[in-house]
Amino acid sequence: MITHISPLGSMDLLSQLEVDMLKRTASSDLYRLFRNCSLAVLNSGSQTDNSKQLLLRYETFDINVLRRERGVKLELVNPPEDAFVDGRIIRSLQANLFAVLRDILFVHGQIDSAGRFQHLNLENSAHITNLVFSILRNARALHLDEDPNLVVCWGGHSINENEYLYARKVGSQLGLRELNICTGCGPGAMEAPMKGAAVGHAQQRYRNSRFIGMTEPSIIAAEPPNPLVNELVIMPDIEKRLEAFVRIAHGIIIFPGGVGTAEELLYLLGILMNPENSEQVLPLILTGPKESADYFRVLDEFIMNTLGDEARRHYTIIIDDPAEVARQMKKAMPLVKENRRNTGDAYSFNWSIRIAPDLQLPFDQATKTWRISICIRTNRPNSWPLRCAARFPASWPAT
Repeated sequence: MITHISPLGSMDLLSQLEVDMLKRTASSDLYRLFRNCSLAVLNSGSQTDNSKQLLLRYETFDINVLRRERGVKLELVNPPEDAFVDGRIIRSLQANLFAVLRDILFVHGQIDSAGRFQHLNLENSAHITNLVFSILRNARALHLDEDPNLVVCWGGHSINENEYLYARKVGSQLGLRELNICTGCGPGAMEAPMKGAAVGHAQQRYRNSRFIGMTEPSIIAAEPPNPLVNELVIMPDIEKRLEAFVRIAHGIIIFPGGVGTAEELLYLLGILMNPENSEQVLPLILTGPKESADYFRVLDEFIMNTLGDEARRHYTIIIDDPAEVARQMKKAMPLVKENRRNTGDAYSFNWSIRIAPDLQLPFDQATKTWRISICIRTNRPNSWPLRCAARFPASWPAT
């Protein structure tokens, strides 16, 4: 099966030189990454977390960039049949495919050009932040003249039914309060809040629903975008993805998860505990059903014993109360707005929050960092001990 699709969204109009650049990039070593990420997008909604299995199943899949007078088209060879309905590709997948093209190929070309002509230094903190901003701006993810209302939700991609239903209830309460959602774009705790918020938005006749999925190339195949994502953004690596979450967020909710979720929490505490961020307003809530109470209790005790009470003041734990979680988030939005206005910062991108260079650079085992090992046993069914290595600036002493 061979089919051609036209762009939707941010790549609907390109110059011929831009198309030629994309075609040259598509024939380079970066092509394999483009092909695999495109396959992951076409497999959206899949519950598998086995990227190798996905790639083996569609070994004959291929994708080509075609030049047309009016821009660019994509040629799909043997794509997954579930991506089509009556021979036509599902529109959300069509848009997300061109998001892959935009973020992996086009942004790669921009980085390469900036590095050669504009002296982009990917080891410089300010340059990294500006790159994150440029990628989000190019993806049209930064909306001007909108009051703060974007809640980032973190949590495990493989959670049990109770945790999933709870996260969905929280999403529903957020949606009823006309708050938008940004997650890691995959299944589990990344899908459930979006699904709930979609229902809440529908009940309120809210027409500006934003379900942003923020991912990166090394995990998108293992965690394909869920069907609710209507704005897909692919960051170059994990560190820039985390920074994008923090700078685009007006509030953050953390649901139960595994190693990745714990690392995200510790990463965020590493930022919020920085004395330069003492005036920041970024509400952080840890929440789950009553069955997850021990999970958060042990995590809270670990943070207290290693980082001290100072760390605990940066987050609130709410157990089994979706409405209260949403109420607190909604109540915090005017405070976020006032803080951004007083500091002259943008509502859509938090320029003023300080992120230490150690937390921006790709992780290197040889770097001088303070590594914390966690071993938390929970009573969640079928759960393994949770182990995580988190990084804080090397100059910070342990409590």
